[in-house]
Amino acid sequence: QFRKDYSCYHVAVYDTLDGHFIKGVTHQGLSDDSMWARGQAWAIYGYTMVYRETHDVRFLDFARKVSDVYLSRIPEDMIPYWDFNAPELSSGEPKDASAAAITASALLELSTYINNSDSASFYRNKAVEMLQILSSPAYQARNKKDAFLLHSVGHMNKGWEVDASISYADYYYLEALVRLKRLK
Repeated sequence: QFRKDYSCYHVAVYDTLDGHFIKGVTHQGLSDDSMWARGQAWAIYGYTMVYRETHDVRFLDFARKVSDVYLSRIPEDMIPYWDFNAPELSSGEPKDASAAAITASALLELSTYINNSDSASFYRNKAVEMLQILSSPAYQARNKKDAFLLHSVGHMNKGWEVDASISYADYYYLEALVRLKRLK
Protein backbone atom coordinates (compact mmCIF):
# COMPACT_ATOMS: atom_id res chain seq x y z
CA GLN A 1 0.00 0.00 0.00
CA PHE A 2 1.27 3.44 -0.87
CA ARG A 3 0.46 6.96 0.15
CA LYS A 4 -0.87 9.49 -2.36
CA ASP A 5 2.68 10.81 -2.90
CA TYR A 6 3.92 7.26 -3.76
CA SER A 7 5.89 6.82 -0.57
CA CYS A 8 5.31 3.41 0.95
CA TYR A 9 4.31 1.99 4.27
CA HIS A 10 6.37 -0.83 5.72
CA VAL A 11 3.26 -2.89 6.44
CA ALA A 12 -0.29 -2.61 5.12
CA VAL A 13 -3.05 -3.91 7.37
CA TYR A 14 -6.09 -5.28 5.55
CA ASP A 15 -9.44 -6.56 6.79
CA THR A 16 -9.20 -10.36 6.63
CA LEU A 17 -12.87 -10.73 5.72
CA ASP A 18 -13.42 -8.24 2.92
CA GLY A 19 -9.84 -7.27 2.02
CA HIS A 20 -10.21 -3.50 2.41
CA PHE A 21 -7.22 -1.47 3.53
CA ILE A 22 -7.39 -0.57 7.22
CA LYS A 23 -4.13 1.27 7.84
CA GLY A 24 -0.49 1.51 6.96
CA VAL A 25 2.32 1.28 9.47
CA THR A 26 6.03 1.87 9.16
CA HIS A 27 7.50 -0.52 11.71
CA GLN A 28 11.17 0.22 11.00
CA GLY A 29 10.67 3.83 10.01
CA LEU A 30 10.44 6.95 12.12
CA SER A 31 6.63 6.95 12.19
CA ASP A 32 3.65 5.61 10.30
CA ASP A 33 3.60 8.84 8.29
CA SER A 34 7.29 8.88 7.42
CA MET A 35 9.17 7.47 4.44
CA TRP A 36 11.53 4.74 5.65
CA ALA A 37 14.49 4.82 3.25
CA ARG A 38 15.14 1.10 2.85
CA GLY A 39 11.43 0.35 2.48
CA GLN A 40 11.14 2.87 -0.34
CA ALA A 41 14.30 1.43 -1.91
CA TRP A 42 12.79 -2.05 -1.88
CA ALA A 43 9.62 -0.68 -3.48
CA ILE A 44 11.72 0.76 -6.32
CA TYR A 45 13.57 -2.52 -6.67
CA GLY A 46 10.47 -4.68 -6.42
CA TYR A 47 8.34 -2.83 -8.95
CA THR A 48 11.25 -2.71 -11.37
CA MET A 49 11.70 -6.47 -11.09
CA VAL A 50 7.97 -7.12 -11.44
CA TYR A 51 8.03 -5.12 -14.66
CA ARG A 52 11.03 -7.15 -15.87
CA GLU A 53 9.08 -10.37 -15.34
CA THR A 54 5.63 -9.26 -16.56
CA HIS A 55 6.30 -6.48 -19.09
CA ASP A 56 3.14 -4.89 -17.72
CA VAL A 57 3.66 -1.16 -18.23
CA ARG A 58 1.64 -0.36 -15.09
CA PHE A 59 4.51 -1.75 -13.00
CA LEU A 60 7.06 0.26 -14.96
CA ASP A 61 5.04 3.43 -14.42
CA PHE A 62 4.72 2.67 -10.72
CA ALA A 63 8.45 1.93 -10.41
CA ARG A 64 9.12 5.37 -11.84
CA LYS A 65 6.68 7.04 -9.44
CA VAL A 66 8.19 5.42 -6.34
CA SER A 67 11.67 6.24 -7.69
CA ASP A 68 10.75 9.86 -8.28
CA VAL A 69 9.53 10.45 -4.73
CA TYR A 70 12.77 8.91 -3.38
CA LEU A 71 14.94 11.00 -5.69
CA SER A 72 13.01 14.19 -4.94
CA ARG A 73 13.87 13.83 -1.25
CA ILE A 74 17.42 12.46 -1.43
CA PRO A 75 20.09 14.56 0.31
CA GLU A 76 22.76 16.23 -1.79
CA ASP A 77 25.26 13.44 -1.06
CA MET A 78 22.82 10.87 -2.55
CA ILE A 79 22.78 8.69 0.61
CA PRO A 80 19.48 8.89 2.49
CA TYR A 81 19.05 9.19 6.20
CA TRP A 82 17.61 5.97 7.62
CA ASP A 83 14.20 7.62 7.26
CA PHE A 84 13.56 10.53 4.94
CA ASN A 85 11.81 12.37 7.77
CA ALA A 86 14.69 11.80 10.22
CA PRO A 87 16.63 14.97 9.31
CA GLU A 88 13.75 16.88 10.87
CA LEU A 89 14.90 15.45 14.22
CA SER A 90 18.57 16.40 13.97
CA SER A 91 21.38 16.52 11.47
CA GLY A 92 23.14 13.75 13.42
CA GLU A 93 20.73 11.06 12.24
CA PRO A 94 22.51 8.07 10.64
CA LYS A 95 22.60 7.56 6.91
CA ASP A 96 21.59 4.23 5.35
CA ALA A 97 24.03 3.01 2.72
CA SER A 98 21.93 -0.12 2.24
CA ALA A 99 19.02 1.97 0.93
CA ALA A 100 21.34 3.72 -1.52
CA ALA A 101 22.81 0.41 -2.72
CA ILE A 102 19.37 -1.13 -3.27
CA THR A 103 18.17 1.99 -5.08
CA ALA A 104 21.28 2.24 -7.27
CA SER A 105 20.87 -1.35 -8.41
CA ALA A 106 17.17 -0.86 -9.13
CA LEU A 107 17.64 2.44 -10.98
CA LEU A 108 20.28 0.93 -13.25
CA GLU A 109 17.88 -1.79 -14.31
CA LEU A 110 14.94 0.60 -14.48
CA SER A 111 16.91 2.81 -16.86
CA THR A 112 17.16 -0.03 -19.36
CA TYR A 113 13.37 -0.29 -19.67
CA ILE A 114 12.67 3.37 -20.39
CA ASN A 115 12.36 4.36 -24.04
CA ASN A 116 12.92 8.08 -23.52
CA SER A 117 16.70 8.51 -23.54
CA ASP A 118 16.64 11.61 -21.32
CA SER A 119 14.60 9.82 -18.65
CA ALA A 120 16.72 6.68 -18.91
CA SER A 121 19.88 8.78 -18.53
CA PHE A 122 18.41 10.56 -15.53
CA TYR A 123 17.88 7.31 -13.61
CA ARG A 124 21.20 5.84 -14.72
CA ASN A 125 23.09 9.00 -13.74
CA LYS A 126 21.46 9.09 -10.30
CA ALA A 127 22.49 5.46 -9.77
CA VAL A 128 26.05 6.22 -10.84
CA GLU A 129 26.18 9.17 -8.43
CA MET A 130 25.06 6.89 -5.60
CA LEU A 131 27.67 4.30 -6.51
CA GLN A 132 30.40 6.93 -6.65
CA ILE A 133 29.57 8.05 -3.13
CA LEU A 134 29.26 4.47 -1.87
CA SER A 135 32.67 3.75 -3.42
CA SER A 136 34.29 6.70 -1.65
CA PRO A 137 36.46 6.31 1.46
CA ALA A 138 33.60 7.66 3.59
CA TYR A 139 31.48 4.57 2.86
CA GLN A 140 34.07 1.88 2.13
CA ALA A 141 35.02 -0.47 4.98
CA ARG A 142 38.38 -1.38 3.42
CA ASN A 143 40.25 -3.07 6.28
CA LYS A 144 38.03 -1.70 9.05
CA LYS A 145 35.43 -4.48 8.89
CA ASP A 146 34.74 -7.72 7.05
CA ALA A 147 32.41 -5.95 4.65
CA PHE A 148 32.42 -3.60 1.69
CA LEU A 149 30.15 -0.85 2.98
CA LEU A 150 29.92 1.12 6.19
CA HIS A 151 27.01 3.17 7.53
CA SER A 152 23.84 1.13 7.10
CA VAL A 153 20.91 0.95 9.49
CA GLY A 154 19.13 -2.31 10.26
CA HIS A 155 16.46 -1.28 12.77
CA MET A 156 16.90 2.19 14.21
CA ASN A 157 13.89 2.05 16.53
CA LYS A 158 15.23 -1.07 18.26
CA GLY A 159 18.82 0.16 18.19
CA TRP A 160 19.89 -2.85 16.10
CA GLU A 161 22.60 -2.50 13.49
CA VAL A 162 22.79 1.29 13.63
CA ASP A 163 25.67 2.75 11.62
CA ALA A 164 26.71 -0.80 10.78
CA SER A 165 28.00 -2.93 7.97
CA ILE A 166 25.19 -5.21 6.79
CA SER A 167 25.49 -8.10 4.35
CA TYR A 168 22.51 -7.14 2.20
CA ALA A 169 23.98 -3.67 1.70
CA ASP A 170 27.07 -5.35 0.28
CA TYR A 171 24.93 -7.64 -1.88
CA TYR A 172 23.02 -4.81 -3.56
CA TYR A 173 26.17 -2.71 -3.88
CA LEU A 174 27.95 -5.53 -5.73
CA GLU A 175 24.85 -6.22 -7.81
CA ALA A 176 24.71 -2.55 -8.80
CA LEU A 177 28.39 -2.56 -9.77
CA VAL A 178 27.85 -5.65 -11.95
CA ARG A 179 24.80 -4.05 -13.57
CA LEU A 180 26.76 -0.89 -14.26
CA LYS A 181 29.60 -2.85 -15.82
CA ARG A 182 27.14 -4.67 -18.10
CA LEU A 183 25.66 -1.35 -19.23
CA LYS A 184 29.03 -0.02 -20.38
